[in-house]
Formats: sequence, structure tokens, C-alpha cells
Amino acid sequence: MLFTRRNRAMVDATDALPGRAQELPVAERHAVLGTPLKGSFPEGVQSAIFAMGCFWGAERIFWEAGGVYTTAVGYAGGFTPNPTYEEVCSGRTGHAEAILVAFDSTATNYEEMLKLFWEGHDPTQGMRQGHDVGTQYRSMILWEGEAQRLAAEASRDVYQRMLQKAGHGETTTEIVAAGPFYYAEDYHQQYLAKNPGGYCGLGGTGVACPVGVNVSAGTADPARQRQ
Repeated sequence: MLFTRRNRAMVDATDALPGRAQELPVAERHAVLGTPLKGSFPEGVQSAIFAMGCFWGAERIFWEAGGVYTTAVGYAGGFTPNPTYEEVCSGRTGHAEAILVAFDSTATNYEEMLKLFWEGHDPTQGMRQGHDVGTQYRSMILWEGEAQRLAAEASRDVYQRMLQKAGHGETTTEIVAAGPFYYAEDYHQQYLAKNPGGYCGLGGTGVACPVGVNVSAGTADPARQRQ
């Protein structure tokens, strides 16, 4: 399916695959964390959705982070309801490979999730991530609520300045309102835990992303910056 995995042109809604009404089945619990894969989540647990290339490696970045309650991989940002992996790879769903992150807001915060997002991939590559090429590999932040939108846009502006100082190009990350998150097939969930030698094509830029109360002004709170 190499020819389908290299489509860089977004499909129109009228040309997207029809999909299906039935959700793809997944396990009840996270293979690493042991927590429920789907909500409703406990009080104080908030969620975020990101797309940053192949979701196998992207999910691992978040489940290894402190304060994360659960993670899941799926498809988001497109048109086709409950698509299959093969359909997403065809470029005819409009979806990106995405990660749902549920985190304990008493132990971490959305800004820390943004830091992991920016540092975990190269957000300047358009419809690709490393050797993985296609619309499903594009960089996206899918915000839920005005607070997430403002935080996402502020972090993008700060990180763009840092990327430019380091000699990198413009970010191509889409920041859009979250629509439905469609869970991917069960074999994709926590894939690198089930297959420790599995493929991971992610690679960041090496540019650190600041977090903290002053991030929108371009300066980080050093007490909250990860080392």
C-alpha cells in the first residue's frame, strides 16, 4: 500500500469514504497503565487530542509521562466515521493518526502535554513526519474549549520563535476545534508495549519547548520547565 501512504492532497468531504456507524472494538483497559481506555474518566481528569505522525511512537511519549491517566490511538480531523486503518492510509478519509491523552489535572496540566507534543516530533514537515508521508501524518492540535485553544496558539507562537532561532522553518501544525475521536483497531493500542521492537518513525527537532505561566510572553517559568 505504499502508493496510498504518500498522498499529500487532502480529500474533500464529498469525496471521502462513507465509513460505518459501528465503532471499532478495543480492549477495556490500557495495556500499560491498566486504566480504562474510554471515558467517562474520574473527576479532575482532562483530555487532549494531538496528531504528530505515526501514532505508535506518539502514544508511548504520553503514557510514559507523569500525571497521565490513560492514552489511546485513533483517527481524527477528517470526515469518515469509524474508519479502518487501511481507509485512513488511503488518504480518502481526511483523518490524521491521532492520540487521545487523559491526564490528572492535579498532577500535570495541558501546557505540559503541549510541551511533549512540540518536542516529540518535527512540526515543520507538512503532510509527512520523517519517512512517513501522507495526509494522515500531518501535525495537529485538536482543542476542546477556549482555554485549550488559547494555550495551543500561545505555545505555537513561542515554539516557532525558538525553531527559527535554531534554523528551522515555519510550523505547519493545524490548530482546530476537536471533532469526533474514532478509536483505532485494538492491535494499534499501546502497540510499542505489545511489540517492543516495533517501528517508531518519530524524531523531534531537538529544540526545547518552554512551559509555564509566562509562556505567551516568550519566557518560561523555570520552576516548571522539564530538564
